[in-house]
Amino acid sequence: MSYLVLARKYRPQTFDQVISQDHVTQTLTNAISAGRVAHAILLSGPRGTGKTTVARILAKAMNCKNGPTRTPCNDCRSCREITSGSAVDVFEIDGASNNSVDQIRDLRENVKYMPAHSRTKIYIIDEVHMLSIAAFNALLKTLEEPPSHVMFIFATTEPHKIPITILSRCQRHDFRRIDVESISKQMERICAKEGIDIAIESLGLIAREAGGSMRDAQSLLDQVTSSTGGKITQEHAIDILGVIDRKILFDISGAVIRRDIHALLDILDGIYDHGHDMKKLYTELVEHFRNLLVVKMVARDSKLVDAPGHEIDQIHDQVKEVSPAYLTQVFDILFKEEAAIRFSSQPKLALEMIFIRLFQVKPALPIDELIEKLDDLRKNISETPERYEDTERRAVESTGAAETVKSFTQPRPDHGKDLDRVWKSLFSVLSEKHPSLAANLKNATLTKLTDQSIEIEVNGNGFNINIVRRSESVDIIKKVCNEFFGEKMELVIKTKTVEEDKSRQKKTGAGRSKQEALNHPLVADAVEIFNGRVVDVKIL
Repeated sequence: MSYLVLARKYRPQTFDQVISQDHVTQTLTNAISAGRVAHAILLSGPRGTGKTTVARILAKAMNCKNGPTRTPCNDCRSCREITSGSAVDVFEIDGASNNSVDQIRDLRENVKYMPAHSRTKIYIIDEVHMLSIAAFNALLKTLEEPPSHVMFIFATTEPHKIPITILSRCQRHDFRRIDVESISKQMERICAKEGIDIAIESLGLIAREAGGSMRDAQSLLDQVTSSTGGKITQEHAIDILGVIDRKILFDISGAVIRRDIHALLDILDGIYDHGHDMKKLYTELVEHFRNLLVVKMVARDSKLVDAPGHEIDQIHDQVKEVSPAYLTQVFDILFKEEAAIRFSSQPKLALEMIFIRLFQVKPALPIDELIEKLDDLRKNISETPERYEDTERRAVESTGAAETVKSFTQPRPDHGKDLDRVWKSLFSVLSEKHPSLAANLKNATLTKLTDQSIEIEVNGNGFNINIVRRSESVDIIKKVCNEFFGEKMELVIKTKTVEEDKSRQKKTGAGRSKQEALNHPLVADAVEIFNGRVVDVKIL
């Protein structure tokens, strides 16, 4: 007897055995129990997710001797014949090879006859989207109003190719890709029954390589099992499947998190030497960093990460000390550079260049941490007691003008000799005690200073001027001046906006340009030759 592959040997025989398609199986079983099964059903979805399997189970449920039933017995004549594919009342038709209008006409003639011994005559058309337009048109009337003993079940991977007139006559059920965890658990059960000794990590690798298809996963498991007679190790599965070890992806992400460019380039060079596809590696890296970011930002048990449980735990441990902002930076750069890798003739060099540029970008500081550091800095400044005299002395000594220190501590000094030096000393005190206010006085100047008064001109935009002229700001400046000069000073604040200066300069420049244009020799000659006059001058 020939070997029966795992995909056929472990094909589900009841709705309960179908993996990860509960939204379809529950609807069909409820319809069977309520006697509301549609006469035309369309099953669509990715390959290997159970469309044909569900079609056969539904056929058994309708024709079982106990039926229609939610759970076919798999022992009666109809169930056995449908399972073996020899049922005379259940027709499995390949839409790719039976797509002509003549074959559909034959089908349309045969539906008139009653089933041989079953309750319902069922037509299962696989890959129905392969039928020609003429064949679809020939099927329309029969599909809409079939005989009471006929039922149609269509299966397709490309429902968008089916005419809307056919879709509107069918009850549609969409199958989903099977997640990695479900595929891994199913293969683990199969291995336990078959006595296959294989590591859990290898099953996760096979499940990921299957791309959401249970049939592909079982075929890959058959391939790996056939290549060895003993225990299947992770290294052996990687060699047979020709895939990249998931550990390498974690090594790369670890090097990126540590910002170890030397280790990263060594890993990429080793992957290239082993002959792996660098473009496929990049695709897996983008997905891996996406998973890192998702695990960091959401709960650990999120359904957004399609990975085995042990890999999610490993991801959680790796991102524990990493900020979401840095992971976002890395993921954003990798995602934007995907086209450069896809169309590059030297993907290894392109990949190395991307990571080199990535390491040149400084990690972004989270806004919460930045605000916390600013608050700590402001708190430290406010809690540090300093005498203004010491602050003034340090500021003056830093300018190399130590001879003015004594003058600032005297009760009635003569400050009119050097206004710039006095303003620098006063501004340093303001910067120490009130840095936010000092930022708005950065472009201010000391225009007049007497024993009883001080005049400050504030230069800046409207925002800076409004901040300085607030009563709280004026009180702070007056208090600092009184303590700085050792006596009560009258404060006068004058303002001059940057916009006024720019407007004045613009007008002056425009007038100068007009006058130069009027005095130009060519203009004078043109006026004289044409006996004209200058009406207007426009500066472009």
